Amino acid sequence: MPTPSSPASLRALLLSSSLLLACAHGGGQTTAAGATPPANARQVHARVLAINDFHGNLAPPQGSSGEIRTGSTKTKAGGIGFLARHLADLRARDPKNTLVVSSGDLIGASPLVSALFHDEPTIEAMNLAGLQLNAVGNHEFDEGTTELKRMQTGGCHPVDGCQDGTPFEGARFQFLAANVVDDKGATLFPPYAVRELAGVKVAFIGMTLEGTPEIVDAAGIRGFHFRDEADTVNALVPELKKQGIRAIVVLLHEGGVQGQGGVQGQGGPYDGCEGISGPIVDIVHRMDKEVDAVLSAHTHQPYNCVIDGRRVTSAASYGRIITDLDLVLDTSTGDVVETTARNVLVTQDVEGVSDVRALVDRYDGLAAPLRDRVLGRVTAPLQQPNARRWPSGESTLGNALADAQLAATKDLGAQVAFMNPGGIRGDLDAGDVTYGEAFTLQPFGNALVTFTLTGAQLHSLLEAQWEGSHPRILQPSQGFSYTWKASAPVGQKVDPASIRLNGQPVDPAGRYRVTVGSFLAGGGDGFREFAEGTDRQGGMLDVDALEAWLKASPRSPPETNRITRVD
Repeated sequence: MPTPSSPASLRALLLSSSLLLACAHGGGQTTAAGATPPANARQVHARVLAINDFHGNLAPPQGSSGEIRTGSTKTKAGGIGFLARHLADLRARDPKNTLVVSSGDLIGASPLVSALFHDEPTIEAMNLAGLQLNAVGNHEFDEGTTELKRMQTGGCHPVDGCQDGTPFEGARFQFLAANVVDDKGATLFPPYAVRELAGVKVAFIGMTLEGTPEIVDAAGIRGFHFRDEADTVNALVPELKKQGIRAIVVLLHEGGVQGQGGVQGQGGPYDGCEGISGPIVDIVHRMDKEVDAVLSAHTHQPYNCVIDGRRVTSAASYGRIITDLDLVLDTSTGDVVETTARNVLVTQDVEGVSDVRALVDRYDGLAAPLRDRVLGRVTAPLQQPNARRWPSGESTLGNALADAQLAATKDLGAQVAFMNPGGIRGDLDAGDVTYGEAFTLQPFGNALVTFTLTGAQLHSLLEAQWEGSHPRILQPSQGFSYTWKASAPVGQKVDPASIRLNGQPVDPAGRYRVTVGSFLAGGGDGFREFAEGTDRQGGMLDVDALEAWLKASPRSPPETNRITRVD
């Protein structure tokens, strides 16, 4: 913030900031960061620079994933080289009293240049960028807890070895996992870290969302339990107070949305707070009042809010924003007396950090031969689920992926396949399809699983699509169809008589062979019926199934006539 030229202009600026806050946050604390030092000599400043949901996006993300709406325009943002530069510039203002943190999903669901090497490039890049703490998110568990521990401690991958020919040292920064415990109650990683900033001890509690088991592969987290977020924090507060710690910041991989934007869109100003809703609101209200700030995540949304008197922020995703949080600390009590924050765009109009850029270029060169291999052609774009484009819930790309998985498991007796919409991470343009593009669509490495369900179970899992905070419409393979009613209550939306397979009514007592990815097969996304399937047989990886489907090129987009919506 520019320094005012006179006391009068300073007073005017402070008044303006207060009025802006009242509009955006309903009153309370100021929003502008980097204000003048406190008048009280016992008060000092400390800065926290936060990111979240980076997802291995080392190269600048493309399309809407690489933009932030700023008023009526959009600004290109992101890329690890630019992120590292912005972090360095912000940290340079007070390097001794600045901490760089992440609120989870640093890795997982990553582009090929990171995922091909089991996200080692992202860990190495964050080492260079100066990250110091990372609260685990749900995607940190994509390859299981054993692999996540390797991300911390280093060592070659147990199957693929050191793919780039050099040892992997692991993270120089600390993973935190306060609410992830084993059967004996021991946490997977430390529940919190204490750092001295400006001479005051500040505790950082880090954790993922309680619902993580519903959205990761069950096999990878076997033996671990995920506890309630607020309850976990509240149980730690007395322990911290006994150590004389009163300043507490929570790094939480759960979040909210502004307005009506939804999870996939920017629902409000990137540095504001308009109509915040979602799980984060209830969690913060239930947290002990000793908590001073919550740096949240998971919804990929940007916001800068005050909820129940506490600063609550999120830095969007993919390294497009840095939250710059300023803590005013009282040296006599050790407590936070004021918080201010601003969300800073990671613009691409700066020079990237050279050693970070060199790291990415090296891995990009190693990945190129596999990434650029052409698998086949499509005659027109294949697009992921979009409720505005397809109100029924299906999509051309979702149907194509389900068709590919059905074809890949016909020899296992598969009659129908389902693809979860959250597992589709992009669109596919017309023309040649490379392995890199196919991988980008399905970056999770799910193995296909085929099992038997009854017709009644099929009906139950279709009804489950509307349970929870938002619909999750499964993408069905060719030959499977049904009708659902938008105005009907949850649990009664699908007419059982409308469910058909290859033109024939599905018999509630009949037995049907179903194929899904291993994530869904374990009951992921809340589809518990999949976990109850019997006579289970494993198959190839989902990306390999898509490659096999593309060999019969050129492929045209499937019709979107499998799901019918009525009002």
